[in-house]
Amino acid sequence: MTAAERKQRTDAADALCAAAFAAAVTDPDPPGLALVAVGGYGRGELAPFSDLDVVLVHDEDVEVGEVATCLWYPLWDSGTTVDHAVRSMSQVTTAAEDDLRVALGLLDARHLAGDPSLTLRLRTTLLAGWRRDARRRLPELRETVARRGRRTGELAQVSVPDLKESAGGLRDATVLNALVATWSVDVPHTDLERCHSRLLDVRDVLHDVAGRGTNRVSPELWEDLAIGLTLPDAGAAQRHVRGLGRRMTHLSRLTWRRADAVLATPARAGSRRGPALQPLAPGLALASGEVVLDRRAEPRRDPLLLLRASAEAAGRDLVLAPATAARLVRESPAPQEPWTPETRNLVVRLLAAGPGLLGVWETLDETAALDRLLPEWDRVRLLPHASPVHRFTVDRHLVETCIEASALIRRVNRPDVLMVAALLHDIGKGGPGDHSIAGEPVAADVARRMGFSATEVGLVRRLVRHHLLLAEVATTRDIEDPATVGFVADRVRDVETLDLLAALTEADARATAAAAWTSWRAGLVGHLVRRVRAVLTDLSGATSPTAVPPPDKSVEVEERVRLDPTRVDVTVQPSTGGSRVTVVSGDRVGLLAAAAGTFAVHRISIRAARAWTQGEYAVSVWEVDDPGPDPALLRQHLEAILEGRLDPVGRIPAERRRLEPSVAVRHDASWQATVLEVRVEDRPGGVHLVCRALAALDITVRSAHLTTFGPQAVDVFYVQEPAAGALSEERAAAAAHGVRRALRSPVTLDA
Repeated sequence: MTAAERKQRTDAADALCAAAFAAAVTDPDPPGLALVAVGGYGRGELAPFSDLDVVLVHDEDVEVGEVATCLWYPLWDSGTTVDHAVRSMSQVTTAAEDDLRVALGLLDARHLAGDPSLTLRLRTTLLAGWRRDARRRLPELRETVARRGRRTGELAQVSVPDLKESAGGLRDATVLNALVATWSVDVPHTDLERCHSRLLDVRDVLHDVAGRGTNRVSPELWEDLAIGLTLPDAGAAQRHVRGLGRRMTHLSRLTWRRADAVLATPARAGSRRGPALQPLAPGLALASGEVVLDRRAEPRRDPLLLLRASAEAAGRDLVLAPATAARLVRESPAPQEPWTPETRNLVVRLLAAGPGLLGVWETLDETAALDRLLPEWDRVRLLPHASPVHRFTVDRHLVETCIEASALIRRVNRPDVLMVAALLHDIGKGGPGDHSIAGEPVAADVARRMGFSATEVGLVRRLVRHHLLLAEVATTRDIEDPATVGFVADRVRDVETLDLLAALTEADARATAAAAWTSWRAGLVGHLVRRVRAVLTDLSGATSPTAVPPPDKSVEVEERVRLDPTRVDVTVQPSTGGSRVTVVSGDRVGLLAAAAGTFAVHRISIRAARAWTQGEYAVSVWEVDDPGPDPALLRQHLEAILEGRLDPVGRIPAERRRLEPSVAVRHDASWQATVLEVRVEDRPGGVHLVCRALAALDITVRSAHLTTFGPQAVDVFYVQEPAAGALSEERAAAAAHGVRRALRSPVTLDA
């Protein structure tokens, strides 16, 4: 089936309608009376069993009389199914204003017979009204599209897709063209037309193999559909159709994001020559709600620019401009292998971004970026699950598992390992045999390429190999039996793996289907985890995940600081992917907060830090992402903060937060100090807020150990009273409460 055959069907229908109209009127060119095709017929999209949607339109002063009756009978007698109506011009425009679905069908009105000037006036009036009322009508259209998607599911995902009504189907193509007709947004026309045409081809074949007019592809039709589409087998037919649906869904999401941005902007007379660029990150800018390259970007010299753009877009729930992604795939070099920690960190930030991951991941897939970053993805791309309980294809399920796991990273010590395991846990479904066993070596290869250590690779392997273990054992064996607990403990081996596996189990189930993680199942898994934890803790003797920090090397103190400990010395050294900044001054409460605040003022991200006291001096070493900060300017701002002339809090941008900060007191981690473990989303100013809150309570930070795992900062602070050692339980609770309150205040918490 081809576009040429659809044109033949349309031409034949046009001839039939024109002949019926000519037989029904006495004047071959009656003024003020026209027969128009609307909807799919108006667009020339007739399938073998399509209806003919036609409207007999007339001016107010034209008497239709017996014309309508004489017109419809020949069409009915031909055996054609006709959906017809007779309307005056005013009735047509009123119907379009009152009914959104009618308006969409009339936007494609096409002249068949009669007065062509009337059809022209009709089209002009309808399009002008559609453009005039776009801001009022688009929210209703958006809700209609969303409601239809919730009812029918996605064409790329549901087991019995509807080529027309499912999200990503032919109805969405009509909506996209209607959006373009508002002149508010644009779409990639070539991609849209190609995808639309191929979906029409599929529907034509579906009508032929089903022998009737249908849009639903039931499971038994895939094989016949493959034959009609000249594809190898039913699996290939599924991939083909689901691929078209995914592409249409991607175009729809992208266009609606652009439409939302337009609707959020007050209407103004006139227009700019182009969108304003707002700096976002090195080499990146924000333009009309999309992440794009800034004017100074050098894609050919920056292998991390694509990942940085992806992580920024997903983390902020923005659109990664497809043209930007495609250009970066073409021009920027691939990351070196094994990946550097910075490369891996960007990928983990992307995976743990939450709901913003889906649209960005689709853009990476559509622009072939995944083929370069993760060639193993082709094993599961658009692969249907064998079990009907799954609501998504395997590749989409993996992305949804990452989204679910991103909400659980506070529970584990290694969120980076959790996110990689979430992405890869079903990667073995692309081959024969038990997918857990088949996926283990594949996941290990990916983890090694990502630059994980041998120990971390082993952890990823165990998580992929045993990702079904907790759910299966909890629901099929006696949890109270010590043999059951021992069986799980032998495979899990340690508490860290157990915590990761528990989080992965929940994320996997939640991503499978709403009914896959019930309170009953969660209770069983939770009970099993508690019993296994008790056994593993007894075996290892482990009581806390926070390790006592190793001693740091001494730093030479500059003479001017020795002469005046209130002075500050700042030095900068280049390091991989950024700089190492060392700050030395006389030890005092608030110094660490001021140093962290200085980086917040400069919008410099802190990747890691260590701080300690060296006699009467305080030393802090900061690993930051800026390749060349000015040490003199850093010192100037640091001194201004210490003297109270500059408040960093006013410079910290408010950001969205999906997860509550976690602040825990680790009483058993040190004898000399109280240990605070802070887990919070990594963002500028976070360290300053913690240190400032502690300084306000007259608590000294004796040692700070900052680590970033993807989007989560895990910061450990060894704190003391200024001259009295560890904090009392009451003071420790006050410190935790103060830090928690400080981390909440400058941001907004997402529902």
